Amino acid sequence: MSDTDRRVLIGEAALDVAAERGARALTHRAVDVRLGLPVGSTSFYFRTRKELLRAAVTRLALRARADFEEAEEEQEAPSDVEDAALRIASLLDHMVGPRRRDTMARYALVVEVADEPELRAALARAAFSVPLAADLLTTLGASEPRAGADLVAFTEGLVFDRVAGNGALDAPEPGSAESVGRFADAVAIFLRGAVEPSPR
Repeated sequence: MSDTDRRVLIGEAALDVAAERGARALTHRAVDVRLGLPVGSTSFYFRTRKELLRAAVTRLALRARADFEEAEEEQEAPSDVEDAALRIASLLDHMVGPRRRDTMARYALVVEVADEPELRAALARAAFSVPLAADLLTTLGASEPRAGADLVAFTEGLVFDRVAGNGALDAPEPGSAESVGRFADAVAIFLRGAVEPSPR
């Protein structure tokens, strides 16, 4: 196995540990145990805990970027608010379903990197993109400059609610029509407000 492959495995294992046990449990030894490696193996590749945290955040960012690029390649621009809401809902459902591990790891890590501006910024962008949100809203006809950032904040809240807030108490099964539908209904309300502001 190459050094690059081993580093990827360690980054993925670090995300597993953070998602399952919290960021405080993320240590070199915990990753060694997770991968069945001799004690000291992880510290050979990432000597400090900060380097290990960076490896986890980097893996998270790369996985999120791959999701964004795949979504962009496969679809044309949305035709209307309902179409856009459904597409966003599908991505959010993906975050609480197949990508739930990444979502939980991101929440666990955010406190750990609070005093590290570079890592904090990378983690903040590891699930949502303000520029992509702004482009989408411009395509739909929104003119408010901050609409993209507001959409990201709104969808961040929807995901957190679904996995850790009130919404988690009666959450439908990820991947189900109900799960996607709940997300789509909420997002459509936001988008209509951004694209068709109420008359003053």
